Amino acid sequence: MPFPQTRLRRLRATGALRGLVRETSLSASDFVYPMFVAHGIDRREPIEAMPAIDRLSIAHAVDEAKQAAELGIPAVLLFGLPAAKDEEGSGAWDDEGIVQLATRAIKEANPELIVITDLCLCEYTSHGHCGVIRSDGSVDNDATLDLLARTAVSQARAGADVIAPSDMMDGRVGALRQALDDDGRVDTPILAYSAKFASAFYGPFREAADSAPAFGDRRGYQMDPGNGDEAVRETRLDVEEGADIVMVKPALPYLDLIHRIKADTQMPLAAYNVSGEYAMVKAAATAGYLDERATVLEALTCIRRAGADIVITYHAKEAARWLQ
Repeated sequence: MPFPQTRLRRLRATGALRGLVRETSLSASDFVYPMFVAHGIDRREPIEAMPAIDRLSIAHAVDEAKQAAELGIPAVLLFGLPAAKDEEGSGAWDDEGIVQLATRAIKEANPELIVITDLCLCEYTSHGHCGVIRSDGSVDNDATLDLLARTAVSQARAGADVIAPSDMMDGRVGALRQALDDDGRVDTPILAYSAKFASAFYGPFREAADSAPAFGDRRGYQMDPGNGDEAVRETRLDVEEGADIVMVKPALPYLDLIHRIKADTQMPLAAYNVSGEYAMVKAAATAGYLDERATVLEALTCIRRAGADIVITYHAKEAARWLQ
């Protein structure tokens, strides 16, 4: 009688059998592709820290979304760079704002593609924080909720299929759910950034979205990377308030929390493979230190294995091509 490990080795030795017994699958249908749409440009603007990712005009965003759909990617996630910024971030809820205009254009050209709109004020405020600022420099949580609710309704009216609040204000999922329901949008889902950490891995994103805070940092409302139990509690609160999908961000340094939160909530779970994770792999591959294709597919598979149903990744288009 052969030892059990011998039997496992025989299964791994044959390519076709490896596929049959593989525990975790990866396909383009697991991905969401993030895009940066900028007001007032008519071209692609390369993002230095994120090779192959550009700031896009609305027309280029439509083309980029079409490419994603043709690769089998079911959804895009939109971030907006507005024409102007102010203290409250009023461009976020402007019905003619950049995300609203891009959403309409993408849905008109690609009606079957799911458009998810990131909901936060940091890209729209002159100070770069995610909410209304008090005189002492802190964020006014409750005053911010009203502005987030206005933005959610505006994005949904523009055609957004899913609203994704990333601000990390307390009570925002309940406030958005109420606002959407009051506007007759009871079927618009909320994908909550439930466990969003105050991470060093966001640096390239802040360059891409021009959203670095002008003073201080976001540790007052984003989560401490050392706190796992708090992440589980925060996610439970979002579920109780009406979140339809929950998220862990970043992904790779937090695989343990992807696993814990999926097991705890049994909710659909997204993991955000963030800009810093993307940029590190790109830099290492460019230097010849890593095989980019093998590294990316391994990383995305492991995010799925940890428990993510959805993987938001800047590698989505490349990975989709490789998987073909």
